[in-house]
Amino acid sequence: MNILPAAGAAALALASGSAHAAEAKRAPFGTLADGRAVEAVTLTNTHGVTARIINYGAILQSVQTPDRAGKSAEIALGYDSMDGYLKAPNYFGATVGRYANRIAGGKFSLDGKQYTLALNNQTNALHGGKVGFDKVLWRIVDVKNGPAPSVTLSYTSADGEEGYPGKLDVTATYTLDDSNALTVEYKAKTDKPTIVNMTNHSFFNLNGEGSGKSILTHVLTLPAEQFTPVSAALIPTGERRAVANTPFDFRTPRVIGDRVRDGRDQQIVFGQGYDHNYILGAADAKGLRAAARVEEPSTGRVLEIATNQPGVQFYTGNFLDGTAIGRSGLAYRQSDGLALEPQVFPDTPNQPAFGSARLDPGQTYRSVIVYRFSTSAR
Repeated sequence: MNILPAAGAAALALASGSAHAAEAKRAPFGTLADGRAVEAVTLTNTHGVTARIINYGAILQSVQTPDRAGKSAEIALGYDSMDGYLKAPNYFGATVGRYANRIAGGKFSLDGKQYTLALNNQTNALHGGKVGFDKVLWRIVDVKNGPAPSVTLSYTSADGEEGYPGKLDVTATYTLDDSNALTVEYKAKTDKPTIVNMTNHSFFNLNGEGSGKSILTHVLTLPAEQFTPVSAALIPTGERRAVANTPFDFRTPRVIGDRVRDGRDQQIVFGQGYDHNYILGAADAKGLRAAARVEEPSTGRVLEIATNQPGVQFYTGNFLDGTAIGRSGLAYRQSDGLALEPQVFPDTPNQPAFGSARLDPGQTYRSVIVYRFSTSAR
């Protein structure tokens, strides 16, 4: 699967024209309850693709791309002001950590010592806890203009924050290049052994966030031979199950809505749709694995994702319940957005067969996500 096709990028460039300047612009975005200022940095390339990042939660607040006719639209779920992110965050566009996804019982052991985490998902710890990386103010440390504008943000997580050991120094860098690739790079260093698993939790709708259409008509290709089944509590059972002959088989392009409600499959019932980790294949020479390709046939918009992580969580917005009112004024409901979150496997600290999420002093954690935007021919 060619995750980064030059032809697709060229098609988007042709559709949108080249009357834009590649740049990074910094501007106010609001304030927190304690008066601290929140800022936004908007990255723009010459093909009319824009990505806006706010330093609250290192959130990818906006992504705008043209369709095959050159008409630009917002394709990321989210809010136009801080009020929404504070009242109903839903992880829209958020940087999640210290540990993305679920840890069973909110407990894990490291070097013979058990650590207890904040529980914020029934009996589990989810996405870093009650005040994870998505709910803190990061510091903007660098903004670069040029052919590939970027912004780098930093945050220091104190030893013991949300129950995690070790002081963790983290950076998040967003770079938008002229091939329509938005690269997100997370790095972290610690002063004592800890666990780290960071990802971006953007919800995308290639129809346009304000279209009123769901993602169920999107066509997904996910080149994974296996996924990790879960219990009713959405914790992996430890099994690696083949996708063949199941609703989880997206090795060839499939419409998401075809099987998302297949109640004959217990895993679909448990997740109320797709909310599962897929095991990705081997990395290429650059250390990247093809994670997913999503196409919306009517607009022609295409999103492709590559990563250096071993898995990707595919989530169809099953728990969006209409209480969040997005930037367009529409209530976000089930399947109004999809998330594809590259990461290590859920609950890895309690399941050694899944590998390791451990980070030791002297090491550097590095997670890379590449979002490539293009358009398809009709």
